[in-house]
Amino acid sequence: MRVILLSDQRNLGKRGHEVDVKPGYARNFLIPQGMVLEATNANKAYFSHQKKKIDDRHSRERDAAAAIAAQIADIKIEIAKRVGENEVLYGSVTAADVAAALEAKGVTVDKRRIDLAGGIKKLGDHTVRVDLHPEVVAEVVVSVIPDR
Repeated sequence: MRVILLSDQRNLGKRGHEVDVKPGYARNFLIPQGMVLEATNANKAYFSHQKKKIDDRHSRERDAAAAIAAQIADIKIEIAKRVGENEVLYGSVTAADVAAALEAKGVTVDKRRIDLAGGIKKLGDHTVRVDLHPEVVAEVVVSVIPDR
């Protein structure tokens, strides 16, 4: 199914590009989330007509994400977890744990935007990537300490 991207998507392409995706993925996820339009002649005309509004909304979202990234840059998070032998955690630090710690510091971030790259399973400092916007990525230092 041919679709027009309404915003930059990491795995699909840039805003305004026409790409081919599986029909179920488009109907069940991309279209309901407002990420794409079906590539019909009417939607192509609509997109070219609405391009300025979409660009303005995109720049506002990017600016808001940059402001949050500036707040996150100064934050160091400490998360206490139970530890076994050899400083290995029981379980792991999850994106929800990081999101809750950021929330406690006054910054609200959706846990789905936090990229732990395989999870955190050891004590120490770890750099965690937070994808706030397709063009704005922040990094936060998560310090995992033993729970006493």
